[in-house]
Amino acid sequence: MAGSASRRLPYHVADTIKGWIVERQLMPGDRLPGEAELMETLGVSKGTIRESTRVLEAQGLVVTRTGPGGGVFVCRMSEAKATSLLSHYFYFQDISIRDIYQIRLALEPELAASLAGKVGADDLARLRESLHTYATPAPDMETERQQHIDSLHFHEMLAELAGGNPLLSFIIRFTVQVLSDLTVYRRLYEPGDHQIGPTGCQYHARLLDAIEAGDADLARELMREHMLSAQAVMNDNEAQVRRGFLTD
Repeated sequence: MAGSASRRLPYHVADTIKGWIVERQLMPGDRLPGEAELMETLGVSKGTIRESTRVLEAQGLVVTRTGPGGGVFVCRMSEAKATSLLSHYFYFQDISIRDIYQIRLALEPELAASLAGKVGADDLARLRESLHTYATPAPDMETERQQHIDSLHFHEMLAELAGGNPLLSFIIRFTVQVLSDLTVYRRLYEPGDHQIGPTGCQYHARLLDAIEAGDADLARELMREHMLSAQAVMNDNEAQVRRGFLTD
């Protein structure tokens, strides 16, 4: 029991330090107290402080710099790091297409409606330019795979524009990334529905027209139709891949 408690102590200290960061309203780049001060304040050993620092570094909350002016500094966790950590949680979960689209159907139509009339000309042009890579039927399996990824990236680009709600933006981008990974890892593009790219492109083009026109209701309805259509295709692809696996 004593050994277990000693192993948990660095995590407890790390949580205490995180509380300090919040209470003192420290910002990225701010330096944490030195080892000696932390040891005295918390009543723990140098080894525990260093282990706690490693815990916080693994969580992406601090960075250690050596040399003159060095120390432990607060840092902003990157979205890539946050996505990676969250992905690890779901690694052994049996996530299904239904699970993913339940989230997408709840959030993405509202995202589309919220963007109506609020996307600038440059962003609209960038979004329209992205459609070209999946506007025509895929000639081979590799192109099919890339079209799936490119069409999903369009939704990530839309989510990036939801600047007023970073939580909504992150959840949508994370969900789309999970679907993209699932598509590749489970090879859900292999049934070769070569029209999925062009069909998605048509929905995306109409959606951008509605957003540019400021028609929130139409943008919401188009995104919902698009989600339902894409879910039906992905469900069918998932079933075909499973049948193929069972007959191999």
